[in-house]
Amino acid sequence: MHIGILGGTFNPIHLGHLVIAEEARDAFSLEKVLFIPAKIPPHKDTGPVISSEHRLRMVRLAIDGNPSFEVSDIELKREGPSYSVDTLRQLHRFFGEGVELSFILGWDSFEEIHTWKDYKELFCLANFIVTNRYEHRKEGIGGTLPVEIRDAFWYDKTKDLFIHRSNHFVAYLDTPLIDISSTEIRKRVREGRTIRYLVPRKVAEYIEAHGLYGGKR
Repeated sequence: MHIGILGGTFNPIHLGHLVIAEEARDAFSLEKVLFIPAKIPPHKDTGPVISSEHRLRMVRLAIDGNPSFEVSDIELKREGPSYSVDTLRQLHRFFGEGVELSFILGWDSFEEIHTWKDYKELFCLANFIVTNRYEHRKEGIGGTLPVEIRDAFWYDKTKDLFIHRSNHFVAYLDTPLIDISSTEIRKRVREGRTIRYLVPRKVAEYIEAHGLYGGKR
């Protein structure tokens, strides 16, 4: 079984997340994509984060109707910061042998992967599918591999993949460039502006119904 992992604060989830997940599912023949909301994101300041209950419900609403998408509360149930290495270890224990995990993330996040907890182990636990979420930068993905571990990879020219000695790969995924951010969505809600076509309709209705992000009920 080949499972894609898309983590994030999802504060809130938006159409950009869904497009990336579907593109990765199609390009790498993933049997499903698992959306994993973070309890305490350790890597970036995302501004005020609403309750995990609200964020989990919005992800469920967003992926409803796509049988290849699922959501997991694995990080929300775990105490402390939501480190990806802990999540991948836990998923391997849960799924057992025979599962292949592919971690989906944006180029900007991959450039900072050397700052992640136990980052060298990450490449032994999962493949990495790097997308152009914020900018189109297909050239030079090999140069973003942390210097300390570059000798652990070799380049497969026929498949355009960097193969780790664990046989996991790092690949680039050219996706439609949809410049949507959760920060901008929250700002629009505070200002009373429309978020239609930025988030799924059910998510927009949920945000309004619960008065999230400073919006009016």
